[in-house]
Amino acid sequence: MQTAAIWEYKGTTMRSSRIEDKDAYYINGFTECDREIARMTGSKMHYSKEEVDAYFVSCLSDTTRYDFLLFDSQDSLIGECVINEIDEQARSANFRICIFQSKDCGQGVGSWAVQTIRDFAFRELKLHRLSLDVFSFNTRAKKAYEKAGFRVEGSLRDAIWDNGVYADDILMSILEDEWQQLVKENTM
Repeated sequence: MQTAAIWEYKGTTMRSSRIEDKDAYYINGFTECDREIARMTGSKMHYSKEEVDAYFVSCLSDTTRYDFLLFDSQDSLIGECVINEIDEQARSANFRICIFQSKDCGQGVGSWAVQTIRDFAFRELKLHRLSLDVFSFNTRAKKAYEKAGFRVEGSLRDAIWDNGVYADDILMSILEDEWQQLVKENTM
């Protein structure tokens, strides 16, 4: 499901995915997967162009998701944000974000994108609950989610095998009333 939303932050633009983004999505996100990003997101290191193209095109027509792309000040694709698994009856959905290269992390863009999409989910989609999961070793992402009001609600213990040791998959969410309280606090 696509929308015409566009947001800007310190030279970064986030907007809905378009079919003309298909090649850039593969080239910038999947031709040379960043080892650390793949680890933090549980992704493979190698994807074929056909595999990525088919996935990208299927996302554009999927009515149970919203896909947004992040572009730097030179209009290079640097990441994505996704609201998926939308349950209209329960008014809930899942959220995920990926900044494709480590060099683009740690500049505030991820935190801004998480907060922007969180607000979109509650304002525009009228969700009651937005959830996500994050690996226990991805402390930077967990901190960004907590800053955006997501709360830990549990974990899948030892669910991830990472570099020879087990790690947890932490489940987090934010509810509509918690988001409303954040908005209220930020307007005082």
